[in-house]
Amino acid sequence: MSREDTLSEADAVFDATGIAARALRIGTRAPDVTLPDASGKPVRLSDVWRRGPLVVVFYRGGWCTYCNLQLREWRQYTDALTRLDATLLAISPQLPEHSMRTAQDNGLGFTVLSDCALEAANGFGLAYTLHPDVVDYYGSVGTDIPVLNGNGQWVLPVPATYVIDRTGEICFASIEEDVRERTRPREVVAAIEVLRQRP
Repeated sequence: MSREDTLSEADAVFDATGIAARALRIGTRAPDVTLPDASGKPVRLSDVWRRGPLVVVFYRGGWCTYCNLQLREWRQYTDALTRLDATLLAISPQLPEHSMRTAQDNGLGFTVLSDCALEAANGFGLAYTLHPDVVDYYGSVGTDIPVLNGNGQWVLPVPATYVIDRTGEICFASIEEDVRERTRPREVVAAIEVLRQRP
């Protein structure tokens, strides 16, 4: 099976997981979880969103080319986020040491969190078990997700981007069924600008 065939089949399998129906959407309350950053320091989401708009980007891991491209694009928007008093947290299930490498390799200036227990991924309704064909593909290229994530599971979050307001309510949500597609940062910044105009 080719890589493209594998990804196409993965898309079909994803359609059957029900994530599109269960993933948190606009108007729902975000789960308040505490996750370690790349150095192991705990970060509680509510402590961040109470200070201003919180952008949460779920990515699969530093081994994912599409994820790295997305994270690098966010580097260009740090000034815009600062201007809007917004904070960006990028979350993946990989272990903190792998999160640190992701941050270093991509020159990231924002916080990267590790969700090894999948607390955030499950809380936002994004976690799913990989199809056996996809497991075989990743195994063949040396991407041992259970080891990278330290949890022994072939489970990943669907790539997604959220904006959470000071009350913990989700006011922007984009869930990517196709792992090759990602929400552009400019769309998120525009959503925060609208949020800032609310009374």
